[in-house]
Amino acid sequence: MKIDDNFYMDLAIEEAWNFQGLTYPNPAVGGLILDGFGKILAISAHKKAGKPHSEVLVIQNAYYEITKDSQILKLSRSEDIHNYLYKNHKNIFQYSTIFTTLEPCNHFGKTPPCSNLIQKLGFKKVVIGFSDISEKAKGGEYFLQKSGIQTVNLNSENAKNLLEPFLKWNQKNFIFFKYAQTLNGNISDGIISSQESRKLVHKLRDKIDLLVIGGNTVRMDRPTLDSRLVQGKAPDILIFSKQKAFSQDIPLFQIPNRKVQISDNLEILNNYKYIMVEGGFSLLNKIIEKVHFLMIFVSPKLVSNLNVEIQKLDFEIVFSRNIGQDILLYLLVKHEDDERLSSSFSI
Repeated sequence: MKIDDNFYMDLAIEEAWNFQGLTYPNPAVGGLILDGFGKILAISAHKKAGKPHSEVLVIQNAYYEITKDSQILKLSRSEDIHNYLYKNHKNIFQYSTIFTTLEPCNHFGKTPPCSNLIQKLGFKKVVIGFSDISEKAKGGEYFLQKSGIQTVNLNSENAKNLLEPFLKWNQKNFIFFKYAQTLNGNISDGIISSQESRKLVHKLRDKIDLLVIGGNTVRMDRPTLDSRLVQGKAPDILIFSKQKAFSQDIPLFQIPNRKVQISDNLEILNNYKYIMVEGGFSLLNKIIEKVHFLMIFVSPKLVSNLNVEIQKLDFEIVFSRNIGQDILLYLLVKHEDDERLSSSFSI
């Protein structure tokens, strides 16, 4: 049976998008393992910085699928999973192929190197979506090739799109604009998106360094802008407004240990790495030159629409998925001077 490497890689990429932005400051990475007969044993993704990488999680799940040894599922530390697999693998992966959306890391950081684990378990083949762009972590592909393992690098455009936020927040900062709308583009009808969508937004608020919002939204909606749905932290706030006077009884001002800044310029953005902007088309018009991604929740509703003029903007849809009853779209903003994945850097 002929294996279509791109097909299986795209499944791993799709899994990783479920955790896009939640692994900060790490990239979102997915993995998949096929046995020697082409059966999918496991699909997994990196979930949180400092926790096991996607390669470790997908091998952990594949090991259980083959052996039914539930002891391995009780392990949560990457080093413990590595050591358990070293002692107990019995060459069960010698005919298997592992797919990883990013070149396996090749250094000891908060977790041991994934390249070493793959090599010691004796995988037949490794398929890589895109080369690591970190000077510290890269080299896994070369290490595996030297070890005699068949290695394929797809240089996948879909894998590059998955890496875009990681590239931006390591070069300078990554800024994404989030809003929710009905099918016919209404963004001003109270709560629009589903509970599942709102929970994801709160998970992202828990990870970001700064949340930007317009002054009119603050006055009209009187928001809290915290992460209460996931018991997370409340990010710092920039209120982008010419008018500096705001009632201090608006809930966002009541959150302890939060910095709230009010400014009519965007220089403050240079002090932060990972930034979310929440607002409507008016704010989008003003800030679009700074934005890298749009994150749009589309609710299956039709309501009276508002006639809001916006400038002509071009985007590339890089991923979409269902969340609750909504559709979530990730759009890449096309800037003329944008250099994507054009240089290496150290982290």
